[in-house]
Amino acid sequence: MEDKAIIALFWERSQQAIAETADKYGKRLQHLSMNILHNHEDAQECVNDTYHAAWNTLPPEKPDFFFAYLARLTRNFSFDRYDYNHAKKRTATIVELSQELEHCIPAPNELEKKTESEEIGTAISTFLKNQPAQMRRVFIQRYWYAQSIQDIAGDCGISESKVKSMLFRMRGKLKIHLEQEGIII
Repeated sequence: MEDKAIIALFWERSQQAIAETADKYGKRLQHLSMNILHNHEDAQECVNDTYHAAWNTLPPEKPDFFFAYLARLTRNFSFDRYDYNHAKKRTATIVELSQELEHCIPAPNELEKKTESEEIGTAISTFLKNQPAQMRRVFIQRYWYAQSIQDIAGDCGISESKVKSMLFRMRGKLKIHLEQEGIII
């Protein structure tokens, strides 16, 4: 079923909307949550929370990119669950991802206004649009979907060292791009 038809089901308040969403995107959302949580039960709960949030926000929302909308909800629920599960602990997965990007992107708590955060998002999107497809894919798999270097290498058919090298170079280019956009790091 097409995304617009699924969104129309949400607007009609048809419970079939949840079933169609789960059928089309359930596995991808579960995989996304598992990359963050590494716990099947918690990941499934986050995906269910995503369906519930979609039910409560559609309408009035009518997203142009339905999977991106759902993925954002799933990521937020997953990171919230991660924080809850690891309160006062710092584990390797999230620390590693944070450290990789900390020299490129200022931490959200350092930003004074929401508009500055939106400017950073726009600058990152512009940067990624100008990258070759494979580099963009590797970057998004790592920093949006929180996939491991090993999983990305296997998915893209390249070596782990090439993935690491690509990410290293892209972080450097991103930092330069952000500075050129007037975003001080």
